[in-house]
Amino acid sequence: MNQLTVEEIRETGRTILQIAGPVNSYTFTDFQEKIFKAVRRSDIVVDMEKVTTLSSAGLGVLMAAMEDAEGAGRKIWILRPSEIVRLAIESTGFSDRFPVAQSMKDLA
Repeated sequence: MNQLTVEEIRETGRTILQIAGPVNSYTFTDFQEKIFKAVRRSDIVVDMEKVTTLSSAGLGVLMAAMEDAEGAGRKIWILRPSEIVRLAIESTGFSDRFPVAQSMKDLA
């Protein structure tokens, strides 16, 4: 899969972004646009189960969105991170900054 898809599902009080494919320097702009729009209006759940690559560009978007969310009194959760996402986040040393849930029931 060479293309990134970002599906947005709005629920009361939060937005779910379902991400599939590679998040890298070629594909991150759609993800960036949608996550920054969503953080202005609600809490965000980023479902990353189908992410095949997470480069520094994608991690940068997540970090910036997390900072914007905190500034706006919002929350961001990473839902079902793929192994690649989990390893990329752990390699940054910022894994404690990203709340991770394995199911929607785990969200607090």
